Amino acid sequence: MKYFWLSFCIVLPTITFSSFIKAQDSESEYDLEEIVIASTRNRRSFEQQPTRVEVLGIEEINEKANMKPGDIRMLLNETTGIHIQQTSATSFNSSIRIQGLNGKYTQILRDGMPLYGGFSGGLGLLQIAPLDLQQVELIKGSSSTLYGGGAIAGLVNLITKKPGTEPERSLLLNATSAGGIDASGFFSSMGQSVGTSLFTSYNKSNAYDPADNGFSAIPKFERWTFSPRLFLEGPNSELRFGINAVVEDRIGGDMGYIKGNRISPAYFEKSSTERISTQIEYSSQWLSGNEFVFRNSINHYQRDLNVPEFSFAGTQVSSFSEVHILGASEALEWVAGLNLWTEDFDHDEFSRPLVVDLALDFNSQTMGAFFQGTFAFSDQWVIESGLRVDSTADYGDFLLPRVSLLYKPSAQTSLRFGGGLGYKEPTPFSEEAEMIQFRGLMPIDSKLLDAETSAGLNIDINQTFEFGNGLSLDLNLLLFYTRVEDPIRLIEFYPKQFAYRQPDDYLDTQGSEISAVWRWNDFKYVFGYTHADVQEHGAIEVNSITLMPKDRINNVFVYEREDDIRIGVEAYYYGQQLLNDGSKSRDFWVFGLMIEKLFKENFSFFLNFENFSDTRQTRFDSVYSGSRVNPVFADIFAPLDGFVINGGMKLQL
Repeated sequence: MKYFWLSFCIVLPTITFSSFIKAQDSESEYDLEEIVIASTRNRRSFEQQPTRVEVLGIEEINEKANMKPGDIRMLLNETTGIHIQQTSATSFNSSIRIQGLNGKYTQILRDGMPLYGGFSGGLGLLQIAPLDLQQVELIKGSSSTLYGGGAIAGLVNLITKKPGTEPERSLLLNATSAGGIDASGFFSSMGQSVGTSLFTSYNKSNAYDPADNGFSAIPKFERWTFSPRLFLEGPNSELRFGINAVVEDRIGGDMGYIKGNRISPAYFEKSSTERISTQIEYSSQWLSGNEFVFRNSINHYQRDLNVPEFSFAGTQVSSFSEVHILGASEALEWVAGLNLWTEDFDHDEFSRPLVVDLALDFNSQTMGAFFQGTFAFSDQWVIESGLRVDSTADYGDFLLPRVSLLYKPSAQTSLRFGGGLGYKEPTPFSEEAEMIQFRGLMPIDSKLLDAETSAGLNIDINQTFEFGNGLSLDLNLLLFYTRVEDPIRLIEFYPKQFAYRQPDDYLDTQGSEISAVWRWNDFKYVFGYTHADVQEHGAIEVNSITLMPKDRINNVFVYEREDDIRIGVEAYYYGQQLLNDGSKSRDFWVFGLMIEKLFKENFSFFLNFENFSDTRQTRFDSVYSGSRVNPVFADIFAPLDGFVINGGMKLQL
């Protein structure tokens, strides 16, 4: 469960967290280490960023690894304004929704480079282990000026660790009451000019059926992750090169089938994946003081998905290349650059439909140019504005401006205003396609579809109160609105035949996030509230989007004695959700408890009671209808795994 450092940054938007990050000459008793933001690509201090950025730091990530060492779903899901939607009842596939918008509108980056888009995005959140992450940066709202198409709702930038001045040797061991085992290790060292790091992880789970209905709520899976990196530093330059390899076998469905009973017909969902990606980044400081940066990533992703009487397999090869230059004067900081995205998906011939024209082969190429400047009028007023031009192979050109304004009348008060345009090219790979396992999916027809375009606005207000005697209060209010023109939906035209079309005029989301942190000596209470109203506007009627709670409440109460013990209790409320049959789900609460005991500086033991209220959708209603052999699964709106205990240890060798 989440105790102070975790809950502090997860539940509270980080623009609030910036109130606790004081300049080095501050006399505040809460001085913290300066945080460097990579996603905005400027050199300003955290609290002087005009763009609203939320940061989950190394302490939060390490502590979150206590609860979910194998993936980052919980790390993101319990962040205000973010909802993780499970798309499969048996295999645990999930998608991220920022401010209520579909997962396809969010970019997930690794060190500023996209590795989890297209076909490789379906299991992405389930295959990212957190132990090698230095921090996670979140930007909500349009971020297309720097990061191009797909960042309509926002972006998640996963920043990996670099070798420090001291070697690091970390080991995490974990086991769960659901039959899961996790073992992760991170090792790094830095010499005078050469550094290395190695992250490796083994994650395994047995199939788990807490409802005793014969179907897995947690699938059986086994995954290996191997990620070595090399760092070369010169007097005025730095080169980083890394490889990330992930191999996983996953099977969910009928418990008897999973355990080896292959005699009787049964439903199953089996997925085998292989991911190999490379990342290279070179930066050089010029004599003028400007910095030149080159980045490249190549991602090779292969997946073989099998369900009864159907299989879908293919290979995606995608690449990203960028060059940009950063410069700064006394009042102006700027960045200008070019980048190129390519994506090529080859539908495996053994799983192709009989009609060749129905194969889902897909490719795209996009070239972009961008410029962004950050100008300080004074200590109180800072503006950041940018412009991007993208040229796509199939959907023409896009002009993408963005602007952010910071007004800071005092050290305790800040206001931010931001807005911009975005777009998203049509792709056959979406959470709707994952939900039907790509069965009956028609290819993308660029002659019938247009790219989705968007406009969005965020307004953020933060106020800090210091009462003395260790008592303080932080309040934060975020208002947001995003409108997407010609949203693409997956529609069933004929029985078991699905195609992407644009039946609605526009889709919009509007709402607010309210956060508060009370802290008094060793005690913390964190409150977060999210309201997101997402609607599809057609020619005749307006419909709310399905499987998205309009209201969520986060409560976390923490007691922490430094270098000794941490205890955290949390309660999360999920409001009603509209289901695809037109009915509404029930609302529900999820409760948790976490304890961690620290022994000296190199060892700790943790115990986590996740969802000890055993809130499960299968306690409300059946999760499927029809027969066990040919089930029809209901919409997933609540947890399926219920109460799970996990515990383990962390070592610094």
